[in-house]
Parts: sequence; C-alpha cells; structure tokens
Amino acid sequence: MAPHEPWLLLLLLAWPPPGSSESRYQPGDPVVLYVNKVGPYHNPQETYHYYQLPVCSPEKIRHKSLSLGEVLDGDRMAESMYQIRFRESVEKTVLCVKTLTLDQVEHLRQAIEELYYFEFVVDDIPLRGFVGYMEESGFLPHSHKIGLWTHLDFHLEWNGDRVIYANVSVRDVKPHSLDDVRGPGPLSLTHTYSVRWSETASERRGERRGRGDDGGFFPRTLEIHWLSIINSMVLVFLLVGFVVVILMRVLKNDLARYNLDEEASSSSSGDDFDQGDNGWKIIHTDVFRFPPCRSLLCAVLGVGSQFLALGTGIIAMALLGMF
Repeated sequence: MAPHEPWLLLLLLAWPPPGSSESRYQPGDPVVLYVNKVGPYHNPQETYHYYQLPVCSPEKIRHKSLSLGEVLDGDRMAESMYQIRFRESVEKTVLCVKTLTLDQVEHLRQAIEELYYFEFVVDDIPLRGFVGYMEESGFLPHSHKIGLWTHLDFHLEWNGDRVIYANVSVRDVKPHSLDDVRGPGPLSLTHTYSVRWSETASERRGERRGRGDDGGFFPRTLEIHWLSIINSMVLVFLLVGFVVVILMRVLKNDLARYNLDEEASSSSSGDDFDQGDNGWKIIHTDVFRFPPCRSLLCAVLGVGSQFLALGTGIIAMALLGMF
C-alpha cells in the first residue's frame, strides 16, 4: 500500500454519509425544535442569539452541544417552547403570553425596521422567516407600518420514520401592529403556533434539505463581496508596484557603480570606491551565516508550520460539514 493511501482511507471514513444526522421517529415521538439565531437580512454575517429578542423563552435555557462546524457557522442553538410530535398535527395553540415594556417594544421595532430574520432548526433542517412585517407608505411625509408576527405555522413532511421537509410560514394571519404603542403601560402579546404534518413520496436523502442550504432565502448577491475583493486587490497591486519601483531604482544605481571603469574609480578624488563593501553586495557574506539559536528557530518553524497546516485542515473540513 502506498504511503498516502492510509491517510486517504481515514479521510473517507471520516466523511459522514448523506443524511447521517437524520433521526428516526415513531408516531408521537417528540421532535425537538431549536431556536438558533437572528440578524439583519441584508447582512447575514451579523447574527445574535434568538433569545436576545423579547420573545417567548423557557425559564431555564438549555443549549445544544454544537459541533465545530456549527460553531464556525455562528450557530447558537437552544431548546424552544414549541411542542412538536411526529405525525401529530396541532391546531392553533398558545405558546406564551409575553408582557413587553416600552424599551422591549422599541427593541422589536428596531429589529423589524432592520428586516431581522430568525432561524430555527428541526432535525438538522433550517427554518427561516422574518421577525415582523414593515410596509412603506407615502413619500412626503414618509411613513411606514410595523407589525410583529405573533403566530407561526409549521409545515412538516414525513416518509416512514423520517422527517423529509420542514418549513415555517405566517399564512392566514395578520401581524400585531406596533405603531400605536406609545402609552406608559406594558404591552401584552399572545404568541401562538400550529403544526401541520403531511406524507410525502420522496424518500431520497438527496432531496432532504440539510444545514448550509439556504433554500434561496438569502439573495445570491450577498455571497461574494466583489467590491471589497477588488479594493483589496488594487491595494495589493499598488503596494507591490511601489516596492518594485524602489528596489529597481536602488539596484540600478548599485549596478551602475559596480560597472564603473577601474581607471575612473582610481583617478577619482576623495575616498576610494570599494566595490565589495558598498551597495546590496554588502550582504553576500551574511546569507549563509547561521543565526543564533538555529536549532530553536528550526523547531519553532517546524511546529508552527505543523499547527498552521493542522488548523487550516480542521477548519476546511468543518466548513465542508465533515464533523
């Protein structure tokens, strides 16, 4: 066996098969729904914990143990208050009654104005939706209506003992208006939810939406920041050009001095021109000289290179979802 084949075998064994994170359920088994994160829609890299918003939350928040890939993806999963059981539909039911202060209402208003989205996770399938609703109206004077979604409808599809598809929507409901909340008293909101199960004929794991698939929720133009990349490349090219011009001017002057005729240099007044001790050739005796503590330097470079390669490999495998 070639020396590199064991490493290839270990890499293939470490790669999880598609759908390995799926769970198997029996009718009536609880299906845990995790709340994950919230953030502005136009900046998906800026995320916060879902429970940082004034929403329904349990008395004791229990967080899920995350893998390295989930941590690098910015996940903050915690158990929710939604009660979902496999293949059991639930009509509109009360999640909690939340009493908000004026500061909390203003917090929600600001989040809705910035188009905050939320992300839930059920059986490793991401569910995304918007925290509230904003409607622009009028030009002069400009005004807009802000509403909070207080009812969520969960639609899940099953095949056999697996969850194949999951989605969350706000169909057939109206948002609770936050425009007229200006009084000194608190605001009481009743949050509700419903669950709809349906059977699907799809049983291929490739059709199951997994983590990392945004399902077209985010605009594709946000994936690559072309303007930042172009600015960085232009700056690098300018700096490299400046350094090359400076070095060329220095080397050109030194080479011109080295090519002077010996007679011209010997007949010149003042100090004699010593070709060996001037210009860039002065370092020709230092390039092969051992530095002090060379053994320690080699050890540090070797260990540092090893850690750099190891860290880069782990991060790359985590981003690929290998663990």
